Amino acid sequence: MGKVKNRGAFRGEVLFTNQALWALILPLFMEQLLTALVGLCDSIMVAQVGEAAVSAVSLVDSVMILIINIFNALATGGAVVAGQYLGSRQKEEANRAGKQMMQFMILLSTGLMLLLYIFKSVLLRVVFGSIEADVMYNCNLYYIICMASVPFLAVYCGGAALFRSVGNSKISMIISIIMNLVNISGNAILVFGFHRGVEGVAIPTLVSRIVAAAMMTAYLRNPSFDLNIRDMKLFRFEGRMIKKILYIGIPNGVENSMFQLGKILLLSLIATFGTNAIAANAVSNSLAYFEILPGMALGLATVTVISRCIGAGDYPQAQYFAKRLLKYTYVSMWVTNGITLAALPLILKIYHLSAQTSGFTRDIMVFHSIMAMIFWPLSFTLPNVFRAANDVRFTMIVGVFSMWAFRIVCAFVFGKYMGMGVFGAWVAMVLDWVVRSGFFILRYKSGKWKGKALIKM
Repeated sequence: MGKVKNRGAFRGEVLFTNQALWALILPLFMEQLLTALVGLCDSIMVAQVGEAAVSAVSLVDSVMILIINIFNALATGGAVVAGQYLGSRQKEEANRAGKQMMQFMILLSTGLMLLLYIFKSVLLRVVFGSIEADVMYNCNLYYIICMASVPFLAVYCGGAALFRSVGNSKISMIISIIMNLVNISGNAILVFGFHRGVEGVAIPTLVSRIVAAAMMTAYLRNPSFDLNIRDMKLFRFEGRMIKKILYIGIPNGVENSMFQLGKILLLSLIATFGTNAIAANAVSNSLAYFEILPGMALGLATVTVISRCIGAGDYPQAQYFAKRLLKYTYVSMWVTNGITLAALPLILKIYHLSAQTSGFTRDIMVFHSIMAMIFWPLSFTLPNVFRAANDVRFTMIVGVFSMWAFRIVCAFVFGKYMGMGVFGAWVAMVLDWVVRSGFFILRYKSGKWKGKALIKM
């Protein structure tokens, strides 16, 4: 590892040495890689049951991803506040921020789970009402089982964010490995051993999240960890701290939720193109996740690193690490997208798709791979610099505007009215990336994201 350049321009000591930076990034990358591989295995296993099952899992998972985005947004709020406190050397305040975030997420997730069961029929019928009967049956079964995992998922997301905020991504990686091993082995046993359908994928998902939440709680109760929750009071909230967390979490959550709601709306459009289009979209989403996983890992690392720099009041160091992490994102995504393109013929054979579904998937993935290597880092890694610096309203406004104005509207125009079908929805998505990239580049160069720290030195 080389030495950090331009060290003399920093206000104080280097907050992340090369060793510390890679100790943060590599476990995050391995965690994201494992999650992507398990997702691929899940979809391949479900594909053995039939394309109706693949479609059902994809549709319900779109709702679950919305929930995960909400949790990650709130967890990011807690991690940014804790990270800024750590950067300003206020460890006790950082610990309080972590406890308040975990309390809030536990109660929110429990209430959310109850609402999801109460309004199950509304969600399935209104959002996916036009799907075929066998797909709806599988959706209902998968939904009932998976939604029980919502509170456990919240504990895992919150705990992982706290460990990242102190630069310790190894713990969340270990828990993720165990969680995914439980998931994939359970899938293999139930799908291939007991010849179960979507429930063979849903039950291991629930069990694995329970295991992950239990392990995360045990680690967080360890008194040797700076941000432990040993004396956390579930119903004792501190308004000032919650306000700081939500100041970042709510705009981030609105952006992420609108983003996923838009994807669900697009799924309702794609559902009108038939089961082949739904299945092609599902497989493409699994492959696309693998392609962007290094960017997702580096985005998480960016929040940790930049929030610490902002807390220390060292903007030159924040700019240095922002550029460095963006370069890492580009290099790593060229590698993963190149691998996907090279292996695409083999991957399509493994899925046992029909000729029409395979053709749809091939066209989507070639287009996505090329465009992701150019625009994705600027669209999704760069705005994490602003979030870590508390410039969250700008990212929310740009994200929501671009998503609705370009991704949603253009998807209907391209897909439905111009006859491009499911491929048109992916073209609209890339157009959204292009617009976001332009806004975020201008924001970074303007420097208006500076001076917005929640924590004052």
